[in-house]
Amino acid sequence: MKKTPIALMLSVALFACSEQEAETLTTAEASAPAVETPYVETEAEISETERLNQWFAAKYEEQLQRSPLWMTMLGRKDKYDQIDDVSEQAEDIDFAWREQSVKELTASFDYDKLTDEAKISYDIWIYQYEQAKQGMPFRHNNYVFTQMQGMQALAAQFLISFHRVDDVADMQAYNKRVSGMANAISTLLERAKLHAEKGVRPPRFAYEGVIEQARNLVTGAPFTEGDPSALYGDAKRKVDALLTAETIDQKTADELIAGTEKALKEDWGPAYQALIAWFEKDISNTAENPTGVGKQPNGADFYNFRLAASTTTNLTADEIHKIGLDEVARLTGEMEAIKKQVGFEGSLQDFFKFIKEDDRFYYPNTDEGRQGYITDTETYLAFINEQLPKYFGILPKADLVVKRVEPFREQDGAAQHYSSGTPDGSRPGVYYAHLSDMRAMPKNEMEAIAYHEGNPGHHMQISIAQELTSVPQFRTQAGFTAYSEGWGLYAELLAKEMGAYKDPYSDFGRLITEIWRAVRLVVDTGLHSKDWTESQAVEYFKKHAPVAEEAVVSEVRRYIVWPGQATAYKIGMLKIQELRAYAEKQLGDKFDIRGFHDTILGGGAMPLDILERRVKTWVKEQS
Repeated sequence: MKKTPIALMLSVALFACSEQEAETLTTAEASAPAVETPYVETEAEISETERLNQWFAAKYEEQLQRSPLWMTMLGRKDKYDQIDDVSEQAEDIDFAWREQSVKELTASFDYDKLTDEAKISYDIWIYQYEQAKQGMPFRHNNYVFTQMQGMQALAAQFLISFHRVDDVADMQAYNKRVSGMANAISTLLERAKLHAEKGVRPPRFAYEGVIEQARNLVTGAPFTEGDPSALYGDAKRKVDALLTAETIDQKTADELIAGTEKALKEDWGPAYQALIAWFEKDISNTAENPTGVGKQPNGADFYNFRLAASTTTNLTADEIHKIGLDEVARLTGEMEAIKKQVGFEGSLQDFFKFIKEDDRFYYPNTDEGRQGYITDTETYLAFINEQLPKYFGILPKADLVVKRVEPFREQDGAAQHYSSGTPDGSRPGVYYAHLSDMRAMPKNEMEAIAYHEGNPGHHMQISIAQELTSVPQFRTQAGFTAYSEGWGLYAELLAKEMGAYKDPYSDFGRLITEIWRAVRLVVDTGLHSKDWTESQAVEYFKKHAPVAEEAVVSEVRRYIVWPGQATAYKIGMLKIQELRAYAEKQLGDKFDIRGFHDTILGGGAMPLDILERRVKTWVKEQS
């Protein structure tokens, strides 16, 4: 689907659960000739590749300059008081630029003279354009605001978590961005109205979520009585830090806070109140019993596009549904084995009930319990970090921290997620957990999720890619969900090979998270291509995984408003497992697990067919 820079940031940086990045693979990628001798790049290949990489650097900088928010995400302060243009007109301009860049690329460079690594860069650039082109007919099929995604929550999270304030100018820029974000909300509201006129509305629960999140951000000072609102409180903390550091005096601090209050009252508040008012008025037009996007105008084609974009394959909805059913059956067998191992008497459904209800599997629903979850997660990650050098040659430099989701966007039972740090390490990667309801956060699943979101999962994959110097910068920030989420799910299983899950109940938790992703293949395709209702999807999920009711409902609603995305995890994992099996078979005793993993991670995110090409090239080089 064609994404604005903000939508890209949302899916890649905030829900990577998006989406990316790495430190150095120094060996060049080149196909082995018929005679099995090391391949040596020619001067012509190196020259053409150097010229191409210079072109990519210039083009990527042009892209970045159109996205002040993404530059901030990367730790830069260019256009620090500006935000992105979120209008359809801006999307048209961006698409025209992409189209022209591909014409220039194909006309200016000789593909046959490039190194294999450069050919991958060339192909990814064109792939990204083709994906954008294929998504243009569906630009009005997507949902602008939902409980999962949307500027109504992202705007505040961005300012709080990513807009760093080191001096007066940074805080002045912050205040301008408060007004800029308000303007973006207004622009996006008009787009949501246009989509509604075309018969495209998210379900009622999404409206309710948007209204709740928006209200949370205009509650408290300076809008209402009580404690400072989320953004006002953040501004005060940032200004107080400048005051404490003696970077500013009290007079300047007062002026800065007055500027924040003015922007909030005159711009932010009215924009959010207009958003709330329209959603409250239009909610009567939504369906209480939501259906998939297949019921939308052009919905079937839209869903097929979303599947292709999410999985980077040509698999049909029926094929993905079948893969899901097969994986659910296989994993159910493994669950039965662990039930037998721990000596549980009763059916698998009885075991599910025991897992869901026994207090031993939960932290107290208190602040102490929430801190226990974070502390124990840090312990699991510390263990796995010690094992990493045995399985990887390339290791991330960036730090990782574990945090609770901010109150204004926290949801009971919502999925944990990862937010990437900056390429220079000035901002660490963050593993976010929703801890408002500890009965939705079972202990036996937390180990697998920590490895998925942290190391060796998203934090490792994304940090490594961001730190890469061997590929053009645009590849260090590329986002392909099947690759990144496939790696995250593969990492959960890899952790077992690395010595994790010593407790069989934790290993059962790993199976829960894997069957969860297999269920997604069945449920997502069921909802959007087989006319399943929300209740059907919930019942299928509950039958095959002992997941808390709140988490199941949250998950199914995620699939409804984010069609196709949930299918990427299992499809990506299966491809990585297939490639590892191929490499092990072809190389035998020459197979090196560190080299295999460095090959997977050492080029950044990419479509699965290009990843397969990369692995097979590596196998030839090792033969």
